[in-house]
Amino acid sequence: MVGKEKNMITVTIAGVERQVPRGTTYEALVQEFQPQHDNMIVAVAANGRIRELFKKINRDCLVEMFTLRDDVGHKTYVRTATMLFFKAVFDVFGGECAQNCRVEFAVGNGSFVNPGDSIAPTEENAARIRMRMKELVEARTPFKKRTCPLDEAMDLFKEQGMKDKEKLFRYRMNSQVNIYEIEGYYDYYYGYMMPHAGYVKSFDVISYENGFMLLLPTKNDPLKVEPFREQKKLFYTLESSEKWGSKIGIQNVGDLNDEICRGSMSDFILMQEAEQERKIGEIAREIAGREDVKFVMIAGPSSSGKTSFSHRLSIQLRTLGKTPHPIALDDYFVDRELTPRDEKGDYNFECLEALDIKQFNDDMCRLLAGERVELPTFNFKIGKREYQGNYQQLGKDDILVLEGIHGLNDKMSYALPRQSKFKIYISALTTLNIDGHNRIPTTDGRLLRRMVRDARTRGSDARRTIQMWSSVRRGEEENIFPFQEDADIMFNSAMIYELAVLKQFAEPLLFQIPKDVPEYYEAKRLLKFLSYFLNVASESLPNNSICREFVGGSCFRV
Repeated sequence: MVGKEKNMITVTIAGVERQVPRGTTYEALVQEFQPQHDNMIVAVAANGRIRELFKKINRDCLVEMFTLRDDVGHKTYVRTATMLFFKAVFDVFGGECAQNCRVEFAVGNGSFVNPGDSIAPTEENAARIRMRMKELVEARTPFKKRTCPLDEAMDLFKEQGMKDKEKLFRYRMNSQVNIYEIEGYYDYYYGYMMPHAGYVKSFDVISYENGFMLLLPTKNDPLKVEPFREQKKLFYTLESSEKWGSKIGIQNVGDLNDEICRGSMSDFILMQEAEQERKIGEIAREIAGREDVKFVMIAGPSSSGKTSFSHRLSIQLRTLGKTPHPIALDDYFVDRELTPRDEKGDYNFECLEALDIKQFNDDMCRLLAGERVELPTFNFKIGKREYQGNYQQLGKDDILVLEGIHGLNDKMSYALPRQSKFKIYISALTTLNIDGHNRIPTTDGRLLRRMVRDARTRGSDARRTIQMWSSVRRGEEENIFPFQEDADIMFNSAMIYELAVLKQFAEPLLFQIPKDVPEYYEAKRLLKFLSYFLNVASESLPNNSICREFVGGSCFRV
C-alpha cells in the first residue's frame, strides 16, 4: 500500500486536487476537463512551466490549461500546423523540396510559403499538400520530441540540407537542442507542439502568387478557417522587403549574426537607413507631383514609428519646395466627459466617436477654401481642447501632415475631396525570420518597440505593456487594419537589424516579470526569441533613425 502511495502524484487542476499515477501524460489528465471548454485544450503549464500534452507527470504540480483561444494555445496550433505542412511537402515532393520551402510572412489568416524553384505554385500542387496533411490528421500521426547535443543537431540538419538551422545553432549558447520528429521528418521550432496531427482539425492550403498560403483559424474564431481575403498592397510591401533582405544576403537570424560577427554592422545600418530614406524621398516626390494634394493622412498600428516617419517625410517635402505643417488628429479628441466608454466602463479613446469629426472637417474645409483657421490643442492633463493661437492658412505650397489611427478612414475626413488627400499606411512589417520554418510575427517587433519606449518615456514596466497589448491589438483590428488597403502607399518601418538593438533594452525588462503572473509566459517566449540574436550597440544608429523613437536619442521630438 505504501509503495502504491509513493507511485501516486498530487495534481491541482481547475481548483481540484487529483491523485494520478506517476507517468500519466498531461493529455490523459486534461481529458476530464475538456467538456467544460468550448475549444480544444492543447497545452498546459505545470508549476509555471509550459508543458506539452505528451509529457509525463513525475511530481506534484499545479496545472493551468491553455485552449486555442489563449495566446499559448493558438501559437502551439500554428506551430504544429506549420510542421505538418512541411511534413506533407516532404512526403509528396521529397526532402530537397521541403528544404527549399520557406515561411516568409503572414497576410491575414494566411502564412505565405515560398517554395523557391522546387515546386510549381499551382492549385493542383496545393491540393496534393492539403490531401497529405489531411491523411496525417486522420491517422493522428504522433509528434515526437527528443533532446540531443547541439553538435548532433547541427550535423542532423546539415545532412538534411537545412543550412539556415545549422547556422542558427552556431550562435546558440545552450549545449542541447529540442528536435521534433513526425514519421521520419525532423525539424526545429522555438516553441511547443501538440501531441499528434489529429489536433490540427482546421486548415487549408491554396496557391497564391508565386507560392502557397497555409490558412489557419484565428485566435478569435479557432474552430473554422475563413476564406483568404486578398490584401495585395500589404503582400507586395512584404514581398518587396523580403526580396531586399535576400538581395543583401540577410534572410534569417543566422545571416544577421554572421554580419554582426564580421564587424560590419555600422556600414550595414547606414545602408538600410539610406534605403529607407530613398523610399521616403520617393513618397515625397509622389505627393509633390500631385497638385491637388493638401492633406497627407498617415495611419498605422501602435509602435510603427509614425512620428519619426512624419518628421522625415516633412523634411523631404521641404527639399521639394513644399511647406508641411504637422497636425495630430488627437488634438480633435472630444472633451473627456464626452468620450464613449467600452464594455468595461473605461474610456474608449480609440473609437472614431472619441474625436470631434464635425469640427475637424469644418476646420479642414475652411483651410482648403483659403481661410485662416485657429486649430486646437488637446490638453491631456485636464481632458479638454484648448485654443492657444495656433493659426494656419494654406498657401500654394502648404501641406498639412495629419497623423492618427483614423487617418485612413474616410469617415474621419468625409467632407474633404478625395483628390486633396494622400493616404499613407505605415507599419513595422518584420520579414527577417528565425529560420526558413520559424517566422517572426510582425506583432513581436512592435510589442518589443513599445515595451522599450514605454519603459523609457512613461516608466511603465514590461508586464503592463504585455497586459495592455491585447486591447491595443483589438483596437487596431477595428480601426486601422480594415482601411490599410485604401492607402495610396504603404511604408515598412521595420529594420532588419533592429531586434538585435532592442534586445539589450528589452531583456532586463522581461526578466523583471515574476513567475506568478499571467504575463510571465509571454515574457519567457520573448526572452527565448531574443536569445537567438547577438547584440548590436545603439550608438551605431543615426539620430534620425526610426529605431531612435524607441531606444532614445532621436533628433526629433518623439
